[in-house]
Amino acid sequence: MFSGIIEALGHVASFELRGGDGVLTVEGGIDAAELVLGESIATNGVCLTVREITTSGFIADLSTETLTRSTLAGLVAGARLNLERSLRVGDRISGHFVFGHVDTVGRIVSLEPEGEGQRLTISHPADFGRYVADKGSVAIDGISLTVCDPSHDQFSIAVIPHTLEATTLGDRRTGDSVNLEADMLARYARRALDPAGQ
Repeated sequence: MFSGIIEALGHVASFELRGGDGVLTVEGGIDAAELVLGESIATNGVCLTVREITTSGFIADLSTETLTRSTLAGLVAGARLNLERSLRVGDRISGHFVFGHVDTVGRIVSLEPEGEGQRLTISHPADFGRYVADKGSVAIDGISLTVCDPSHDQFSIAVIPHTLEATTLGDRRTGDSVNLEADMLARYARRALDPAGQ
C-alpha cells in the first residue's frame, strides 16, 4: 500500500527482457542500506518486490502481466523513475491510498503552461473512464493527483511546480505513455454496483 507521494527519484541502471519476463536494476533515490529483501517499492506506480539489494539500489523481477499492463516494458537505461516505499502504520497519508496495481496505460495528449505549473490532458481507454470523477483521485506513474474535466476517454490534471520538480512529470512530453491507477474507492464502488463487471 502506498500514498502516491513520491519519496525519491531513481534511474534505470539496466533492464533486460528474459523470455516474457524482465529484470530491472534501479539505482539511486533510496539509500540501499535501508532496503529490505522482499519489500515492496512502487516504481513509476508499479508495485515491485526487491529481490536483490545492490550497493546503490535494488533489482526486481517484472512478470509478463506487469510488462503487458504498464509502461515498464519500454524502460531504457538512464530513464528516471518515481520511487515510493510502502506505507507503515502511523504514516501520514498526504495523497490517497494507492495499490501499485496499474489499471491501464494512458497517453499525454497535451501539455500546456498554466500559471507557474502545467495542465496535462491524458487520454485513456474508455473503460477506465467509469473510475474517473471530477475532483477525484488518480495515480499517474505512481503520483497522487486530482482529476479535472473528465470525459469518457480523457481527463486533465493541474500540476504544481513542486510536483514537476520532484517527479518524472517534469520529463514528460506530448505523446508519452503513463501508468494509470484508479482510486481504490472508485474501483470497489464500481464492482459493488456492477458485480457482473459489465
